[in-house]
Amino acid sequence: MKQQYTILKNHDNSRLIIQEKGELDKDIFTLLCEENYDDAVISNAVATDREKVIAVLRTKNMYPPRGHAEKIADMVIDFYTANKSEPMDISIDEPAVSSKEILTEVFMGIEAEAEIIDDLLEEDFDGDSDDSDEIKIDSTIKIADEDAADIEDEL
Repeated sequence: MKQQYTILKNHDNSRLIIQEKGELDKDIFTLLCEENYDDAVISNAVATDREKVIAVLRTKNMYPPRGHAEKIADMVIDFYTANKSEPMDISIDEPAVSSKEILTEVFMGIEAEAEIIDDLLEEDFDGDSDDSDEIKIDSTIKIADEDAADIEDEL
């Protein structure tokens, strides 16, 4: 599916708006998502670096694959450095690459989680507890032998 991203500012230039559109029919794009960002947050991210811009642009509602996010971030950086006021569009038609990137990100996350679980399972524990035949419990509560009652007696 072809996707088109439009970057623009609202009427008072206090918010950055990114619209994600998808081509659902030949040359007909439908709005899929519109995300608004605080202008100051985006300006700070642009001043920092590209990775910060990508992190700020990715939200719960709009989380493009890495390749798309990089292109959008580059466009946002150009938009802010050139101080543009006219909307900018970028079209992306990379279905095979996008699918591969998505699967790669998912599998990398799964592998990282698997390594963490493996590390937890391979933890070395002290063998001291296996050597003793007797379990010792330090407790402040003591039961006197004469107070112990047989369950049948109480019924």
